[in-house]
Amino acid sequence: MPGLSGRVLVVDDNKVIRQLIRVNLELEGFEVVTAADGAECLEIVHQVRPDVITLDVVMPRLDGLHTASRLRADARTCHVPVAIISACTQYEMDSGKALGVDAFLAKPFEPADLVELVRRLMRQGAAGAAAPGDAEPVVGPTG
Repeated sequence: MPGLSGRVLVVDDNKVIRQLIRVNLELEGFEVVTAADGAECLEIVHQVRPDVITLDVVMPRLDGLHTASRLRADARTCHVPVAIISACTQYEMDSGKALGVDAFLAKPFEPADLVELVRRLMRQGAAGAAAPGDAEPVVGPTG
């Protein structure tokens, strides 16, 4: 679909989840690059230059919340919309909002919800619409 393409950096330590997200987004015309944890995300984010980043919370080396914090602290990535895709606790959601995470999607998620979330964040990123910290609520079941 015209106007909906863009590059998404998907960060999750679970290979099956990374592939599930990749396939669902690629079927909708997005270009997808993956990373296995936050440390790998930070190593490649400047080469990849994503339009949206999705992060799991629980990952080895560098978890999703610390990764989000580092992305927000970097002038080169502070504007990139970030979504947490994880079975978040309320504490993790509150922490993520405080760090400037833009949206949350609870695992397990519906593929259509994932696609809609990424589309919305693409539009938001293109428009520079929301201020960091104005996070959208979790979509789907809470964990």
